[in-house]
Amino acid sequence: MSAAGAGGEVGGRPRTAPGLVVRGALAVRTGPGAVEGEPGGDVVVGADGRVVRVGPSAGPVAGGLAGGVEELDATGCVVTPGLVNAHHHLFQTAFRTLPGTRGVLMREWLGLMAAAYARARVDAELVGLAARAGLAEALLSGVTTVADHHLTWPAVLSTAETVDLARAAAGAADELGARLVLVRGSAGDDAEAAASSADAIAAALVGDAPGGVRADGRVQVAVGPAGVHSDGEQTFRLLGEVAARRGLRRRTQANEQVDVVAALERYGRRPLDLLDEWGWLAPDVTVAHLCDVTDDEIARLAASGASATHAPGCDVPMGWGVAPVARLLAAGITVGLGTSGGGSNDAGHLLADARLAMQVSALVGRQLTARELLDAAGAGSADGLGRPELGRLEPGSAGDLCVWDVSGVADAGVADPVAGLLWAAPGRRPRHVVVGGRVVVRDGRLVTADESDIARGLSRRLAGVAA
Repeated sequence: MSAAGAGGEVGGRPRTAPGLVVRGALAVRTGPGAVEGEPGGDVVVGADGRVVRVGPSAGPVAGGLAGGVEELDATGCVVTPGLVNAHHHLFQTAFRTLPGTRGVLMREWLGLMAAAYARARVDAELVGLAARAGLAEALLSGVTTVADHHLTWPAVLSTAETVDLARAAAGAADELGARLVLVRGSAGDDAEAAASSADAIAAALVGDAPGGVRADGRVQVAVGPAGVHSDGEQTFRLLGEVAARRGLRRRTQANEQVDVVAALERYGRRPLDLLDEWGWLAPDVTVAHLCDVTDDEIARLAASGASATHAPGCDVPMGWGVAPVARLLAAGITVGLGTSGGGSNDAGHLLADARLAMQVSALVGRQLTARELLDAAGAGSADGLGRPELGRLEPGSAGDLCVWDVSGVADAGVADPVAGLLWAAPGRRPRHVVVGGRVVVRDGRLVTADESDIARGLSRRLAGVAA
C-alpha cells in the first residue's frame, strides 16, 4: 500500500492541504501491487482533488466538516478506487430489454437495435437524457469514469449537429460529477463525415488538450470504429489520422461472433489480421470483447502494446463468447473491464460484471481472483484510456474512490472483505462515491441530481415510441 508522511513532499509533489478525509476503513484496496489482507485506515484527498495519503487512521471520525476538511465515515467499509467502465454505449440505456433482442445472432440484434433508434428519433435531447440516466446508474454502482463508445450518428445530421450530441453527453457528465470519455465511433458511417465529426467534437470538447483530455480531467475524447464488420479500411484510416493529429486514443471492437464471420466473408481474413494491416494494433489502441482469439493472435496483441477490454455482461448472456482473460494477462496484455450497452447487457453495474467475469473465467482457463477483476475494473481500464492517474489510490492519483459498506447481512460470514465485494452481494450500491475529491454519492444517494427525476425524464421522452 502506498503511503506518505505528514509533511514535505508527497510522491514528488508539494504537499497540499487536505480537502477530504475518508476515515476508519476496514480495508483499503489501493490497486495493482497491493497484497491480500489490505490494512484499513484513512484516505486523504487534497484540496486539488488528488490523493495525498493512504495509511493508518489519524484519529476518530468527526463526521461532516472538521476544521474546514470534510470527513466521510468509512467504519465497517472497504474503500476502493473509483471504478472505470472501459466500454459502454450510454445511448443504449434508453433501449433495454427490447422484445426480440435476447439470445439472437448478432446480425439480427444489430438490425433490431437500428430500427429502435430510428423510431426514437435520435437527437441531442435523447442522447443527453440517456447519458444522464446511464451515468447516474454508473455513479450509483461505484463507477466514476465511463468510456462511452457512441455509435449512433444518423446520416442526416450535420457535423455541427453531431457536436451537439457529444455536448449533450458531456453536459450530463458535468452535471452529475462523473468523468466521461466520449468515443466518436462509427458503425457504417460515411468515412469522411465520421472523421470531420470526430475532429469537430474534439475541438469543441477538449480543444488542443494533451491526450484529448480536458484540463480538469473530467472529459476526454477518443475515436473508434465499431469494428471491421461495419467499417472499412478508409474509416479506420481517416479516424486514425484524426487521432494522430489531435493525440487521441483509439478504440474498437473485435472477435465477437459477427465480427469474425463478417471478416472471413468479406476479406477472407480474421479481424485482428485486418486491424494489424490497417495500423490499428498499437499502444494507443484498445480492443473490446476478444471472445474468439487464438494463441497466435494473443501473442500479436501483446507484441503490439494494444490493450483489451472484457465485457462479459454483454457477451455471456447473448451467447457471443467469453474472452480468455487469464491468457491475455499471462501474455502481458493490459485488460480493462466494461459493461457494454443496455441493448445487450441491460445494466451498467461494473462490479456485478466483474463478479460475472470471475465466475465464468474458469470455463476458458484459469479462475481469476476477485482482486484481479477489481484491478481490471480500475487500473486496467484506466491504463487502456491513457489515464494512469485513475483506478488507483496512491499519492498523486486522482481522488476518485468508492466506500463500500460490508457490515450488513449480505456480507456476514465473509472472511475476506475485499474479495467479498465480488463474491457476495451482487449488485451492491456503494455508501459513498467521490470524484476528484468531490462527494457525488452520499449514503447511497446522488448528491448532484434526483435519481427519480432522471428516470422520469428519459421515460417521458420514450413514451409513445412505437414498439
